[in-house]
Amino acid sequence: MSEPEEDDSERLVRNLNELLQELRVAQAGVQILFAFLLAVAFTEVFRDASAFQRVLHLVTVMLATGAAALLIAPAAWHRLLFRSGRREQIIGVANRFATAGLALLAAAMTGAVVLVADVVLSGPWAVLLGAVSGVFYGVLWFAWPLRIRSARGRRR
Repeated sequence: MSEPEEDDSERLVRNLNELLQELRVAQAGVQILFAFLLAVAFTEVFRDASAFQRVLHLVTVMLATGAAALLIAPAAWHRLLFRSGRREQIIGVANRFATAGLALLAAAMTGAVVLVADVVLSGPWAVLLGAVSGVFYGVLWFAWPLRIRSARGRRR
């Protein structure tokens, strides 16, 4: 027996619920990374950090801050615009925020890899590991799903 078709209102509710569930996963990751980055600045080892490591740390903190803001914003929008008849607008904006937030999270995680690798290995190995992780996030989170979406669109 097939499921009955959902109307526009039901589809919007489902879309919003799915988006908020997805954001919970990303929010947890960015919050853990942010906490790690904040804690690092107050360690004994960080006092001896090079200028490069200090700047990289601050840039990575700012990327994580931006990711957190973008990934949490849809929940704030939903709460502030609750029952205002703007669910479709909330979903559209939230989708853009989520995508941008994931991009900043990937950049922040890449920065964290470079920072840790520079402390442990230093030099070009840190940059290489950062590049590998950045490409990995880019392919896994963006290029691959966009390729699937593009291929699906061509088949229609």
